[in-house]
Amino acid sequence: MMAAAKSELRGVLRRHELLSRHTTWRVGGPARTYYAPADIDDLAQFLRQLPTLEPLLWLGLGSNLLVRDGGFPGTVVATAGALSGLALLDPTTVRAEAGVACNKVARYCAKQGLVGAEFLAGIPGAMGGALAMNAGAFGGETWPIVAAVETLDHHGERHVRTPAEFEIGYRHVRGPQGAPREWFVAAHLALTPGDGEASLSCVRELLEKRNRTQPIGLPSCGSVFRNPPGDHAARLIETAGLKGRCLGGACVAEKHANFIINTGSASAADIEALIHKVAATVEQVHGTRLVPEVVIVGEPGNSLSSDDPSPREGEGVKE
Repeated sequence: MMAAAKSELRGVLRRHELLSRHTTWRVGGPARTYYAPADIDDLAQFLRQLPTLEPLLWLGLGSNLLVRDGGFPGTVVATAGALSGLALLDPTTVRAEAGVACNKVARYCAKQGLVGAEFLAGIPGAMGGALAMNAGAFGGETWPIVAAVETLDHHGERHVRTPAEFEIGYRHVRGPQGAPREWFVAAHLALTPGDGEASLSCVRELLEKRNRTQPIGLPSCGSVFRNPPGDHAARLIETAGLKGRCLGGACVAEKHANFIINTGSASAADIEALIHKVAATVEQVHGTRLVPEVVIVGEPGNSLSSDDPSPREGEGVKE
């Protein structure tokens, strides 16, 4: 597929790359093909060489993602460190490429004297994932500050689209109906001039709050479940007596019940089974069915039995 044109590519191409090296849970089997592009133009060239229906997984910082032990039977596009552009388009608009960490975007906006993006400091992923799932933290969500997005389709053609072309909801984004498969490569963020020092102080406070209340430094994916209407997943999990509950090497975090941590020996199957166990127990105790926020992809390994029920997989591509 790429042998003849391989010399035209400037990125890094690998076969059977272990995705446990690239996910924040530190689990996951190999990708059949793994590509880290040099930039957006190189990525466009890469996409032009792929079969139209090739399964694609876009990977940023590897949070909010569970790759099963059997790996991903397709191509993984790694944007972190590659799609790294961050700049002012005009005095109130910031262009952030998909591979830029959200907390870096928050700090950059504040240093430009622009306010409204501080909440991004609480999102553990990159901008591509934040766009794909309308990620949020500390009362803010991604798409309300989006003026436009840049996408690439499977022909390598670039598009600029407005929020009106998407169906956007809580932790949910669906692309334009009738459009070819497209993936986010950059966001244009519309912000408000303000007190940059106060904004930076807010970013620091949010990062400190995150460090105090979440198990930072331990392998996790961020929040596992969406908050149900009018409630918090963490409260439901904690009051169901699940804090500290473990399956294999996966445990519900003591510090924040909506986090599942890899204690060092967890498999993806352990984590997936614990996600199911938590959801089933909360439904039994509270009558509320928690919906996973994490996206689950790939093929099961030998450690996941065929009769082991799994939670509903998420929609879209996450970071």
